[in-house]
Amino acid sequence: MKDVVIIGGGIVGCAIAMELSKYKVNTVVLEKNAEVGMEATKANSGIVHAGFDCALGSLKARFNVRGNQLFDQLAKDLSIPFRKNGAFVLAFSENDENRLQEIFDRGVANGVPHLEILKKEQILKMEPYLSQEVAYALHAPTSGITFGYEATLAFGELAALNGVDFHFETKVCGIAKIENGYEVKTNNGSFTSRVVINAAGTYSDEISNLINEKKYKIRPRKGEYLLLDTTAKYIVDKTVFQLPSKMGKGILVAPTFHDNILVGPSANDIEDKEDKSTDIETLQNNIKTARISIPEIPVHMVITSFSGLRATEATASDFVVEETHPGFINTVGINSPGLTAAPAIGEYIRDIVTERLQPDPNPDFIKNREGIKFLKGLSLDEQNALIKTNSKYGNIVCRCESITEGEVSAAINRPIGAKTMDGVKFRSRAGTGRCQGGFCTLKVLEILSKELEIDVSRITKFGKNSFILKYEGSQ
Repeated sequence: MKDVVIIGGGIVGCAIAMELSKYKVNTVVLEKNAEVGMEATKANSGIVHAGFDCALGSLKARFNVRGNQLFDQLAKDLSIPFRKNGAFVLAFSENDENRLQEIFDRGVANGVPHLEILKKEQILKMEPYLSQEVAYALHAPTSGITFGYEATLAFGELAALNGVDFHFETKVCGIAKIENGYEVKTNNGSFTSRVVINAAGTYSDEISNLINEKKYKIRPRKGEYLLLDTTAKYIVDKTVFQLPSKMGKGILVAPTFHDNILVGPSANDIEDKEDKSTDIETLQNNIKTARISIPEIPVHMVITSFSGLRATEATASDFVVEETHPGFINTVGINSPGLTAAPAIGEYIRDIVTERLQPDPNPDFIKNREGIKFLKGLSLDEQNALIKTNSKYGNIVCRCESITEGEVSAAINRPIGAKTMDGVKFRSRAGTGRCQGGFCTLKVLEILSKELEIDVSRITKFGKNSFILKYEGSQ
């Protein structure tokens, strides 16, 4: 029998696993996809929110503010990309000043430091490409940007280094109460455990409903984004919001950690949990709305669009984090600011589990994790030294992002390493540049085939039956 089964390998599940690995707790993570972080985690804004807009006294506010505080040290310890670029919430008329003041007051009450309300001259001095119509802005210096997938990977890798087992392509289909714990039934057999933690994101309602009388309903809120090339990075440095609505924080314009620009997300409640499509009308509306903030959005620099689904519970306005039965812990409806809140949720659930199980600390806990070493950004001398150490770093695979065979190989051979094209893409950034894989796809296929020692016809985009190649005689 395991001590803990975590259902879901997104950022929340991996953060919980990392925290539990600090103790002598036999933990397993069950993930239905072929890689960690392949649902909401890989398709968000990458913003480490300050916490000014969360309802006072809510779990969102509590976990957001604490998560923001944790990110500085986590970034240092785990090689997570993170920069405090700050955020603006813009107001365009005198009438909106009171609404901005309400957000400021809420942020102060939530414990967000260094908030200030700026006037037009100050705002445009800091962000000259903003609309000349801007009147006021709430400035939150503690807001930052990260790469959500890398954060998830860092949490998961550290957990794996400290003994947590990950089972991929393992979908939960039943949960039963047994003596001293639970039996979790999956397509790959059953797992018995003293504690079960539901961190299944968009499917967290279905997991909860397998065991709990109170039924939840996740209604996915689809957010569509446009991603601009790095040549557009001049238009904004801070994360720029407009005044939020009941549907969320609205259309933002924000830099990514890797110097792209994001425009989005939209907010449309849907029923289909697998609908990751985009449509031209929604994307055009994103641009139209974003131009209220920054009139000259360089649409000709768009390199791709994508969507993500936020796990919005139909009746709950707050996160649901609770122990519903002894040893069964729910995390349901973890939408924005879920990325920021994840480390704090991990701490919170760790305390519930350790109170129940009374484990000893892990005396061999590994605190630090080194990320992939990237050639790009090194000095010429450093690049030459790296290539001498590992000749794979002398073979460019992705021209747009200057990614070499060294980075791709490292992505595959790390703890819980990449097994799919998307796994390589999100770990190494090969295929994320302006040609969107037009140059590097076949090269990455060959490397995956060689490193995993399988035929190229068995390589998938994201697992399941998403095969990249098929030829006569392939299965």
